[in-house]
Amino acid sequence: MRGRLIGLNGDTAVAYAVKQADVDVIAAYPITPQTIIVEKLSEFVNNGELNAAFVPVESEHSALSASVGAALTGARVFTATASQGLALMYEILWIASSLRATVVMALGNRAFSAPINIHCSHDDAYAARDTGWIEFFAENVQEAYDLTLQAFKVSEDKQVLLPSIVNLDGFILTHSLEGLYVLDDKDVREFLPPKEPVYPVDPEHPVTYGPLDLYDYYIEHKRQQAEAMRNSYSTILKVFEEYSEFTGRKYEPIKTYGIEDAEVAIAILGSSAGTARYVARKLRKEGKKVGVISFTLYRPFPASELRKLTRGLKALAVMDRSYSFGSPGAQLFMDIAATLFNEKERPLLFNIIYGLGGRDLKPEHVEYVFDKAFEVAETGETPESEIWIGVRE
Repeated sequence: MRGRLIGLNGDTAVAYAVKQADVDVIAAYPITPQTIIVEKLSEFVNNGELNAAFVPVESEHSALSASVGAALTGARVFTATASQGLALMYEILWIASSLRATVVMALGNRAFSAPINIHCSHDDAYAARDTGWIEFFAENVQEAYDLTLQAFKVSEDKQVLLPSIVNLDGFILTHSLEGLYVLDDKDVREFLPPKEPVYPVDPEHPVTYGPLDLYDYYIEHKRQQAEAMRNSYSTILKVFEEYSEFTGRKYEPIKTYGIEDAEVAIAILGSSAGTARYVARKLRKEGKKVGVISFTLYRPFPASELRKLTRGLKALAVMDRSYSFGSPGAQLFMDIAATLFNEKERPLLFNIIYGLGGRDLKPEHVEYVFDKAFEVAETGETPESEIWIGVRE
């Protein structure tokens, strides 16, 4: 492991990575559970540890608007939000990606109101899924730090030029103290050199962003944006490989456990993947062939890798920490179902809803899901609707 071992919570780890990335502009509005990130960054700027403009705006809508403007001038830009803050940013999320503004944002995953809740659901991460942002998911504090550094490298690559979100589960990661390895500043500068502006501010060569774009060009521009997102995948793989070699910490779009010979498996996002793997290790010692699939990269969705990994599985339980009202399945379930629909060899799928509003996912819940997966594999029949676990009936 390259770096020195220290103890930080997830929010402070993200702020530390942003400081080391030597950002030029931070535009921020505080909202639980990400507030510590921007508070810490304001301290770094105030203390002279970071030479950046810290813009304390009046709302999250303004935070992202200022971030977009700064990014388009060539600045390296960071912001952070959660839940209702992202909802207030929503208009600008689409504008940021369409204008190819290389903003990096940390998202402290938190349930949407009402009723008001400040704990973890993946509502905000899923709300951003169609807006054209690259999305990463951290499973622990180490990954929150590492993925922040990698997000800048990916977004600013001339073959990408898209904004990125680093998701970390609210309170579970944002406020939990863990040991992690942080790089020396000189190592970060080696991995992440200063940003090269695409269109430097030059009055002699003015550039227009976001003009009126009607039916005679709009669909072509959306097609270009779609291709940019799709083509970003190869750059993400390259950055993952480079960082893995640089630090000794391996990063891939999908992380697996026991999937090579598994009969049934769980697919999951975020910090709960560790609980799923804990139970899977226990069950494998009992001779049960179970596996776990977790996603470090959510957008662009790693469809081709998932198709390869699921061949040979009899049943796959897709666990969503959110809900899509009126839909035949929640968000990750829909992604996976669409990915595997045309495969000749595919597992039976069923959807698990868990952990909404910060409700704990316990090992006995995961064991129940694996038992249900074996039942589906044996009978060949899936539940007619999703299964909610950890709910008082």
